[in-house]
Parts: sequence; C-alpha cells; structure tokens
Amino acid sequence: MTLSRLKVGVDVPWVTSWTDEPHLGVAPCESVGGQMAIMQAQRPGHGRPLYSRNHLVRQRWSVARMLCPMCGEPTAEGDRWSQTGKRTSAGALRARGLDAALPRDLKDAQVMLDAGAIAPLHRACAERSLSQCPHLSAMADKELKAFPAAWIAAPLWVEARPQAALPGLAPDAMPVIGFLQIFGVTSDLDKRWRKAARRPPA
Repeated sequence: MTLSRLKVGVDVPWVTSWTDEPHLGVAPCESVGGQMAIMQAQRPGHGRPLYSRNHLVRQRWSVARMLCPMCGEPTAEGDRWSQTGKRTSAGALRARGLDAALPRDLKDAQVMLDAGAIAPLHRACAERSLSQCPHLSAMADKELKAFPAAWIAAPLWVEARPQAALPGLAPDAMPVIGFLQIFGVTSDLDKRWRKAARRPPA
C-alpha cells in the first residue's frame, strides 16, 4: 500500500487503524505489562484509514500512557477532556461485571466518568475532532467533559482460539486482552474544571 496524503494526528486520529495494519495474532505486549494481548502491525498512514476501528496496540498505549487519541502526544492533568464519556457510578460498573477492576473501598455511590475505550484528549484536539468528525458532531451530547485526575484502567478480555491444534496441546480458547477501558473517578476539583469548561475563552 502507498503512503496516504492524509496526515496522522491531524487529518486522521493517531489511534485509528489503517488498511495496511493487519492483526498479527496473540503475544505478550508491553502496553499491558507483558500480558497476552492481540497484536497488530504498526504502519499508520499506509493504505486507507479505518475510522470506525481503533488500532489495538495504539489504543492500549493511549490509556496506559495517557496519550491523546487524536495527536498521540501525552496529555497533562488539567488538559484531559472526554467527548463521549458518560457519568455513571461505581455500583453501576460493578453491576456490569467490572468489580475486579475497582478498588474494594470505592463506594457504590462514587460518581465515575465512563470513557469506555477512548482515552481523554487535549482540549484543542477534542474541539478539532468535534468540528471535523461527522459521528461526533451528530451526537446529541456535545459537552466536553473534564477528565478526572484519578482514573482506573481495566482490560477488556476476549477469547483467542488457535487456528489449528498444536501437537500435544488442546485447542482450548485462552483469555487475552483486546482493548483497555478507562474510568475517571470524580472529585470537587473536577467540578471546578467543568465550570471552567463552560466559561467562554478569554
């Protein structure tokens, strides 16, 4: 495939998969501390962008290292924003089977920001994405939500089954990590950020 004229991190989000980035099977991955995860070739900018599909490895790094999904650069505390995060509670997350990912002393009533598999963006990147992405601009909720200073990452497990049985080994499925999910833990500081977000820029 040829190199696209579209620029990664500007025209196409850094976390987006491209057609020249096939899945490579399962292997230990540094993005999840060496645990078994689905791997994918790294050739951003080659072929066509697959806007509806996040690159597996880049997505995991975006959460593990708090990298902006749009530009791929680190985000700093105070400049982390979620376009698609939904406010929920720790109890609701536990009811969805995420109890193992949450600290035991976290009360069920604790307000959380469920960002799913989308790490927070820089404010400038979030605003650019909102103005350029048809999917985001069509959403009813366009509020940019300040991402909390405290957050929890949880693996999204999938079952991987070998294509063919190896001699002496049963072809059993094994749990591996696909994406990382991220949940912000709200505080009074986050409320101040939300008020700041509503103020018009100077």
